[in-house]
Amino acid sequence: MRSRILYISGDAEDVRNLSQILNPLPLILDHAESVECARSKLQTGDYDVIVTEAVLPDGKWLDVLHLVRESLREPQVIVTDQNADAGFWAEALPEVQRILYNACSRAGSRLSAV
Repeated sequence: MRSRILYISGDAEDVRNLSQILNPLPLILDHAESVECARSKLQTGDYDVIVTEAVLPDGKWLDVLHLVRESLREPQVIVTDQNADAGFWAEALPEVQRILYNACSRAGSRLSAV
């Protein structure tokens, strides 16, 4: 079974980049451009992990966290920030696959334990 990830970002280039990074993994990546779009997707979708930018066109990561807490499944949440130090960001990129894989694994184990 493939894990589903919702990526919340107003930047289309970031969406393309993350999609390319995750392409080799057995993950389904959905995209929401804003908090409101994410609200709709969370009501209809079953996500293991939410990846959100810290600052969004219509809100902040905290708004996303509130949405997630209202959802039935409560997926894992990962927050990214483009204003982070460039060196740190370069080091973090190779870890993206590992972090998402682990988050999906935790979501799956939590669900299977219920």
